[in-house]
Amino acid sequence: MGIVNKIFGDKKTGNVKGYVDLEKYVYSSGDQTAPAKMHVRVGEIQRYEDLKEFTDYIYGGNLLILDFSPIAEEEVILKRITADLKKLTGEINGDIAGIGNNLMIVSPSDVKIERRKLRGTFS
Repeated sequence: MGIVNKIFGDKKTGNVKGYVDLEKYVYSSGDQTAPAKMHVRVGEIQRYEDLKEFTDYIYGGNLLILDFSPIAEEEVILKRITADLKKLTGEINGDIAGIGNNLMIVSPSDVKIERRKLRGTFS
């Protein structure tokens, strides 16, 4: 085996040393592993009417990371959406928090969001 094959792998098989094909690990209905109880999804809200789809997702017990950058300049709409999401999380015992300037995380029942950042230490 030449140096090029060692670096780029065998062209015939497409394998590269140390490479793991994640397609083999995708959950399928025939898999013996139990499906997840909660999913995490990133959503982007374009207008107030989109909120219904996102609230259904949260009511379903899933966690949502919501990108509101398309409406960030529309203060009235953003306040209305935020108020509705706060009301929803209060009803289901969930939580809501801002992440950065244009993201918020909305959690389902009995999932609380820690507001303090974890900071790693380098030795």
